[in-house]
Amino acid sequence: MAVTFADLHTADGLKALEQHLAGKTYVSGDVISKDDIKVFVAVPSKPGAEFPNAARWYDTVAAVVAARFPGKATGVNLPGAGAASTVAAAPAAEAAKAVDDDDDDLDLFGDETEEDKKAAEERVATKASSKKKESGKSSVLLDVKPWDDETDMKKLEEAVRSVQMEGLTWGASKLVPVGYGIKKLQVMMTIVDDLVSVDTLIEERLTEEPINEYVQSCDIVAFNKI
Repeated sequence: MAVTFADLHTADGLKALEQHLAGKTYVSGDVISKDDIKVFVAVPSKPGAEFPNAARWYDTVAAVVAARFPGKATGVNLPGAGAASTVAAAPAAEAAKAVDDDDDDLDLFGDETEEDKKAAEERVATKASSKKKESGKSSVLLDVKPWDDETDMKKLEEAVRSVQMEGLTWGASKLVPVGYGIKKLQVMMTIVDDLVSVDTLIEERLTEEPINEYVQSCDIVAFNKI
């Protein structure tokens, strides 16, 4: 049966609430419910020391409201509350806005719904994706050797730099004398570790057609994590 509280902004109204809460933790039982929230909104402020049961109850509900706003109350009538009740509701306006109109949907502590589960899964997936994107990087120095002293080193370098892929950034380069008029190309590159394999880059791109027209071999001179 619904319980009726009237004029909770007055001493008489709080006295009725005090008597109702004698020996009880909450308005409608041992677990906080929408009824507690509806009554809480109608109480202007924490009851005084002359209402110890109501004051204890008020503090308990206030702590819950501060953490999470529950659904709309049912089963409690507040006739005659008038303007004072409206004033009382003002400090709890945010709680009132969060109250659901569906009387059958009591989600007091935010029990996980299918939508909540889906949102949580999406957050996990987003975090995992972000971690992958934030994967480590490495700085690599390559020695790129030509076939002989007649190899056009300008075209060799153009061919090397023509290799483009996600996670690969070419850097500075220079020609280093080897001997007998032959020079090799030393080139820096930065790679994203999870996206680029240096061995695969050399074996499947830099020493394969058409680049192998200029490139005889490639060696890793230095490999450092960034």
